[in-house]
Amino acid sequence: MKSRIAYLMLSLALVSCGSKQSGMPQAGNDYAVVTLKTTEADLYTSYPATIKGQQDIEIRPKVSGHITKLCVDEGDFVKKGQPLFLIDRVQYEAAVRSAEANVNVLQANLNTQKLTVDNKRALHDKAIISDYDYEMAQNQLKATEAQLAQAKAQLVSARNDLSFCTVTSPADGVVGEIPYRVGSLVSSSTAEPLTTVSNIGQMFVYFAMTEKQLLDLTRSTGGITEAVNKMPAVTLMLADGTKYAESGTVSNVSGVIDQTTGSVNMRATFPNPAHVLRSGGTGSVLVPTHAKDAIVIPQKATYEIQDKKFVYLVGSGNKVKSTEITVLSQNDGQNYVVTSGLKAGDRVVVDGVSTLKDGTQINPITPAQADANRRKAEKDMAAGKMF
Repeated sequence: MKSRIAYLMLSLALVSCGSKQSGMPQAGNDYAVVTLKTTEADLYTSYPATIKGQQDIEIRPKVSGHITKLCVDEGDFVKKGQPLFLIDRVQYEAAVRSAEANVNVLQANLNTQKLTVDNKRALHDKAIISDYDYEMAQNQLKATEAQLAQAKAQLVSARNDLSFCTVTSPADGVVGEIPYRVGSLVSSSTAEPLTTVSNIGQMFVYFAMTEKQLLDLTRSTGGITEAVNKMPAVTLMLADGTKYAESGTVSNVSGVIDQTTGSVNMRATFPNPAHVLRSGGTGSVLVPTHAKDAIVIPQKATYEIQDKKFVYLVGSGNKVKSTEITVLSQNDGQNYVVTSGLKAGDRVVVDGVSTLKDGTQINPITPAQADANRRKAEKDMAAGKMF
């Protein structure tokens, strides 16, 4: 029994030795290191954005009636004053004719009453009638004048109602969804608008900055107004990943910070001459940052502890030391512009920092060598040389 156990242990030892010779090699102490230099940096900070027309105007009828004609279709470009819908005019034309007839009757009554007053005046001057009769005639004239004025106002209202049977566009823009078709009964109290006309000559693109980012921006420029005026032209990244051809300007900052998200809304204005942008679209606003004599490091070279950023500097004897740094809040998602903690000539570990600790001695290699080693390891793995 003892001899059998000894045999098994010897077999396991031999297998173990064989695997060390032919399996995956032990992880080395190679780390990619770069020597920092100053450079000019153009970075972009990306903010999710929503796109809206300069005006999104709900089109609602001012009179009740059945739609008799659609003059446009969804997605059409329309000019200010262009007819959009026609509403049944019959009852409103009748109301106009009735109001015109009432005005004519009262105008005739007024003319008659003027003759009566003239006659009463002559008789009063000759003391044939009393003051009472004369004043009654004058009062009747004033009452008839008031009735005529009221009838004329009713005529204006009737004509306005008739004109409202043709629903026109209040601005240049694009027609949105049309929920009501020919034959639908609509009124000013209808729940949904007849459609929406979006003025898209210029587009408003809304995005949000965090409160901290806004504070950093205002402190560096001396106030909100100055910050907005000094902000560079911004770029719009469309939903398909392409950049919009026109540049935009940040034109407005909300005065209220959203307590739920801790962010403040900002608005950029973009020209839209080719009508590429449509209201309701989405994208990303890219805000540029230009820095001269900047120290730029990859974000993967950093690690965080309690919202503070650190890197590993390579010192004498190739031993690493953790060093705190500060960076610009704006970044492109891949690199940081360092504002303090590093200088030109410093050597920084740029890969694998999560496996390091203070005092670790490393074998510095270039990023190109690290990439070559990685590719070789992947090739060996695919060829079955590593297990």
